[in-house]
Amino acid sequence: MAGQTVIFFLLTLVILGSVTLFILSMAVSTREKCQIALSGNHRAKAQDCLFDADNLSEIKRELLKPDPVSTPHVESPIPIMNRSFFKMLPQWSFEDIYNQDALPKPTICDQSLRNSKDETFQKAFLPNIRMFLHKENLNIREWNRLSHFNNPFGFMEMKYNDVMPVVKLIPKPKEPLLPPKPGGDGCVRCAVVGTAGILNGSKMGAEIDAHDYVFRMNGAVTKGYEEDVGNRTSVYVHTAHSITASLILFKKYGYKSAPHEEGIKYVLIPEGLRDFQWLESVITGKKVSSGPYHNRSARSYYSGQYNETRFYVLHQDFLRYVRNRFLKSKNLNKRYWPIVRPTNGAFSLFVALHACDKVSAYGFITEDYKKYSNYYVEKHLKSNVTFFANHDLVMEKNLWKQLHDKNIIKLYQRTESQGNNCHCPCIKAKTTTIHEK
Repeated sequence: MAGQTVIFFLLTLVILGSVTLFILSMAVSTREKCQIALSGNHRAKAQDCLFDADNLSEIKRELLKPDPVSTPHVESPIPIMNRSFFKMLPQWSFEDIYNQDALPKPTICDQSLRNSKDETFQKAFLPNIRMFLHKENLNIREWNRLSHFNNPFGFMEMKYNDVMPVVKLIPKPKEPLLPPKPGGDGCVRCAVVGTAGILNGSKMGAEIDAHDYVFRMNGAVTKGYEEDVGNRTSVYVHTAHSITASLILFKKYGYKSAPHEEGIKYVLIPEGLRDFQWLESVITGKKVSSGPYHNRSARSYYSGQYNETRFYVLHQDFLRYVRNRFLKSKNLNKRYWPIVRPTNGAFSLFVALHACDKVSAYGFITEDYKKYSNYYVEKHLKSNVTFFANHDLVMEKNLWKQLHDKNIIKLYQRTESQGNNCHCPCIKAKTTTIHEK
């Protein structure tokens, strides 16, 4: 009888041990699938764990390393995550959480877009979203958080030692991007000028230049086109690629350099490692040390107008906020999701929405885009607007129209008419004043 009891007891232990091992193995499997190299307490949502398990071996090893309780935990950069781990845009539980700065002073401009009564806009809009990256707002914990997001929305696939030394060179901005003009009514009025063909023959130049500040981006050709697009540039928004490639693309239209008015402010969109390599050269005045612009003098592209007090770098949280809350394309659910992002023009317009009280957009895609050339510089050529996989231009078109209809921006549009002097095609300008009936 005693022998049977011992056998029964041993059998019970074996069964309990097997069950325990099975539960532990399932827990480790779940952890491997859904807990990807997180520093802190952040976790991915279970329903969003859509990565390819075969590519996670490096991160698995890191996760399963013992963490001795006898020694204090020192934070270090998490293992590099690759975009190939994910079949579509990963959705983390902290996806829609952003750094925010102190609230700006209440505007004294009654017509400010911040006073919009539109509930949808007010729910999405963060007036104090952190706009600019600098040496005082990126530490290793922030690095680890932002490493979960692909560029330009974070540091996925980037090495800490390639980026952080450059960030530590970026000074903290000492003043707002655009202060109110002295002696004015307190309203900051901005024009954001894109490159679309709708401006060809528009005669909007004087109206554009009448604003307090004028934003431009990419190939901002003005010489010879002043009547249609104006000639002032207060803020130039760019990437390392756009400021260099535009000189080639628009050379035949007389474009010889990026805008460089006295006192101009430059805003860089850090879309990849090459932008940090470029930025290091801009700040130090040395040649680019590595990457596609190796041995180029980046600072020379600003024609003597670079000044660290007037050079800004957009924060990854700001870029992700623009995408997530306003321009989250369905293409992010496709295999090519890593290249999908808003255009430089879209980012420029949102910088203006957060820096200005009244914003007018010229040269942006509109409902009748098929009538116009791709670029306003094509005065005598009717080219087709090009749709690339990395930009959802239809979604941007719809958003600009919605913001216009809600009196949040003024979008320059045109209607068909006869008897005008437009180059191509024959159309008549239509404008609507924001916040006025």
